[in-house]
This record gives sequence, structure tokens and C-alpha cells, in this order.
Amino acid sequence: MDFQRTLIIGVIAVLSFMLLTEWVDFKETRNQAPQSAQTETAIDNHTASAFAGALVDSEHEQDLPVIVDAEQKPAAAIENTSAMIEVRTDVLAVSLDTLGGDISSASLLTYATKLNTPDDPFQLLERSAQRQYYAQSGLIGKHGIDSNTQRPRFVSSASNYQLDDNENNLVVDLLHSADTGVEITKRFTFYRGEYLVDVEYLIQNSSDQVWRGNLFAQIKRDNSADPAAASSGMGMVPFLGAAITSPEKRFEKISFDDMQESPLKTTVIGGWVAMIQHYFLSAWIPDSETQHNYSTAVTKSGLNIIRFTSPETIVEPGSTETIKLQFYAGPKDQYRLEEISPGLDLSVDYGWLWWIAQPLFWLLTKIQSLVTNWGLSIILLTVLVKAGFYKLSAASYRSMANMRRVQPKMVEIKELYGDDRQKQSAAMMELYKKEKINPLGGCLPILIQMPVFISLYWVLMESVELRHAPFMLWINDLSVMDPYFVLPLIMGVSMWFQQKLNPPPPDPMQAKVMQWMPVIFTFFFLFFPAGLVLYWVVNNLLSILQQWIITRQIEKAAAS
Repeated sequence: MDFQRTLIIGVIAVLSFMLLTEWVDFKETRNQAPQSAQTETAIDNHTASAFAGALVDSEHEQDLPVIVDAEQKPAAAIENTSAMIEVRTDVLAVSLDTLGGDISSASLLTYATKLNTPDDPFQLLERSAQRQYYAQSGLIGKHGIDSNTQRPRFVSSASNYQLDDNENNLVVDLLHSADTGVEITKRFTFYRGEYLVDVEYLIQNSSDQVWRGNLFAQIKRDNSADPAAASSGMGMVPFLGAAITSPEKRFEKISFDDMQESPLKTTVIGGWVAMIQHYFLSAWIPDSETQHNYSTAVTKSGLNIIRFTSPETIVEPGSTETIKLQFYAGPKDQYRLEEISPGLDLSVDYGWLWWIAQPLFWLLTKIQSLVTNWGLSIILLTVLVKAGFYKLSAASYRSMANMRRVQPKMVEIKELYGDDRQKQSAAMMELYKKEKINPLGGCLPILIQMPVFISLYWVLMESVELRHAPFMLWINDLSVMDPYFVLPLIMGVSMWFQQKLNPPPPDPMQAKVMQWMPVIFTFFFLFFPAGLVLYWVVNNLLSILQQWIITRQIEKAAAS
């Protein structure tokens, strides 16, 4: 039996299976229409020592969290009219709602929605008929100004704010005053080149009573499709949902289905809440040294909520207190996210082979910083990876060349023993031993290289740096498939040539299977990102060159 050829077919089958498995895992579609929440849950008081009140377990009914306090009186309902305050920096365009001071929209000015519309910035947050995805924060509790029946009305000195060329930061103050003598300023500070926004509540208590309230912040999103996933290779839709961090899990994804079926409740010191999608995310980051309550909810209207609520803040009469938090709306830049908060960088999900993918990405970025072209960086990375596996590959190709050299003897053994598989296998093993050929030598190096290929697949699919990254000629976006299928066809031809350097399998069925492999792989690669196909093409060409040289050397040595 041809052990080597059987193992090679097995390796290819496993590779195909792994790719398909990764694709299925990647294709977690969230395109269903928004669904109503399940049966309303009973109110359950959730107490914590760090909290002055209790968090009501009625998130399925409420858009905002509620702090129960016996002395608290429900706020009277008001007409919820609002106006937008537009803020623009060099990288962000944000709309702030004067009702509640919510972040109603956020556009990323340096990222285009589509490659062919460079002047149309990608909109991450929005409140429109197409999508409901926005960020809220406020003050609830005994004297809080936010509730489910009333949001505070803020005023600002201007309706438009622009970061000037000579400025490094831009401060936007929203003011709220009440007859109680408490003035609250909601301050947003934007920075040049930054997607991270500082948010502060300045509570000035000019009354003769103690003011008490709790900070909350949350992100709401409906079940509409991820607009950034439309360019994913092979029709793939990346994970769309929420995420949190905790001491037990530095990064935990929470799907919208999980929110519906098993609402989250946990208490964490520091932490963050995020809504993630392909390439981009939004996140609230509270004080890192304070204990916060984290929870999820689904409203009756079908909005998915990830939130935190902070301990009670007490402001004595005649004094001022400041509550700080941060909001991020931007790309999944893992190095910047790591600086912002521990675990947030893991939103760039490389799967279970992250320990290989992470160094590959680091090396890829270092090369790109020198050559300033991601396509050329992939080529050079392929050369370095190939060099790292040079000895293993050489051993494999020597085994292939020796198998090719003894192919006539193997055919003779097959003809001699006919259908007697046992004698045929014994004779072939004797031949391998005599010729000092390892029948597994051609397969093990391929198995070892498979994780590298899968890891690079995730790097190219998950890294926002490669989104809309051009290479040359017709390849103007390495993160999507080749529009003219040139690279996949070159890959198929190179795979066919590589097959010709290998010994033909003696079994006719195996021979037919191997003949179809270039066609099957070409079909798969038609829909893969051009950057991944580029890696495979370069790897094949280098392999062909190395294998051709080694085969020539062995054939010359045998002929002499």
C-alpha cells in the first residue's frame, strides 16, 4: 500500500476540513429581524456591598438600569424632543443628542465605507431606519437625572464643534441645571488622531442637601447585519455581538441569542463593555479601580444592551465631584486597545491558534513598516516562513524525489503480487527499508505547516490594517477576493505543476483524486481573501523551485 500517498490525501482532506470548520465558525450570521424579548421576568433585587441601592432585574422591560431606593420618587414624564450637536475631529465625526447626552452616531473619517467611495466615511454608530446602534451614559439612583420616564435635557454653547488644525484636543460641555440647586456638566474631550473619548460628569452641588447617584453606561444595538462584513471572503460573516472582561475570562463574547436566553449579571473591578463586529468596535471603559455591576438585556423593541452600573457617588452640599469614564469607537487596533484596557485587544480574535497568529501579525507589521506595501509584506513574510521550514521541506522533497526514483520498482511489486495487499505492502516496506526511504517523510512537514496557514488565514481575515489595503495592478484590496480570479487560477496551475514533480500514485483511484485536487483547491480559493491566496501562490512557487532543485540533484546522483 502506498502509505505516503494515502497520508498526503489525508492531509489535504484534513486541511480542507479545517478550512471549512473555520469558515463555519466564522459564519455566525446575525441577520435575523429584531425579535421581541421573552416573557417579562419578575423583579429580583440584586444587592452588592459596594452599592448603596439595589439593581432591579427588569432589564427586559427597561431601556435604562434602575436603582431601587425607598425614598426615590419617579420622575414625571416629559416630551422627549432632542437636537443634535455635531463634533468633528481629524478621525471622528460624532453626533451628541441633547436629550440624555447620548452618542447617537459616530463616523470613522479615515475608513471608507467602500473602496470605491473614499469620501464616504464608515459609520459605526447610528440611529436610523436601517440600524439602531448607539451609546448611552447617565446618572441614575436617588437623585439621578436619568430614568426610564425622563432623560435630562442638556444645553451647549454651540451646535457644531470642529477640532482646529492647531489644536490637539477639543472639549464639548453639555450643561444641565435643575431647581434643586445641582448643576451637572457632561464633558466630552476629543483628541487629535484618537478614537478614544474622555467623558466626565462634573456634579456641582450648590444645594443644602446631599446628592446621591450612580453612573451607568451602556451600548445598544439591534440585530441588523454587520455592514463591515459585506467584504468578507467566501461570504463569511464574522462574530457580531457583545463582549466583556472579568478576572476569570479576559475576553468573553456574548451573542445576541445568549442575551435573550441567559442575561448576564456579574460584578468586576474595572473592566469594560464592548459591542464588536468585523474590524471595528465600540466600548465603554469605567474607572479601573472601582467595582462595577455588569449586565446584559434585551428590550421589548428588540434592542440588545450591554452595560455597567457604578457604585453610588455622594456629593456633599457646597462641593463638586467628578465621575470619569471613557468611550472608544474605532478600529480593532490591537496594540492601541491593549493600552486602553487589559483584554480589550483580544477583540481581534485569531481563534485557537492565536499563539502562532500573534507573532505572524507582529512580523507582518514590522515588514510593512519597512516596505509600506501589505502585498509585498505578505510575500516577504512567506519567504521568511519558507526559510524557517526549509530543512523540513527539504526532507519532504527528498522523500518525494526518492519515491519518484523507485516508482518503477513499486509498479513491478504491484504487478508481481496483484491483489494480494498483504504481500504487496510487505514488499514495499522492504523496498523502503532497502532504499532508506521514509514513507512518512513527505507528509509530516506538510502537517507541521498547516497551523501556519490557518493562523495566517485568521490574521488576514481579522486585521483591520489589511482592510482596503492595495497591492498592485488589479489587486486594490487584499482583504477581499481577487475580482478577476487571477491569483486563484495561478495558485491552481502552480499546484498542478507541483503535482507533476511528485511520483504518481500506483493506485488508480488515488491518482484520480490527486488529479482533481488542484481544481478543488482552486474553487475554494476563488473566494478567499487575495492576501491569503497571494501567500499560497508564493509558497507554491518557492516550493516548486526547492523541490525541482532537490529532485534534479537526486536524479543526477542516481544516474551517476
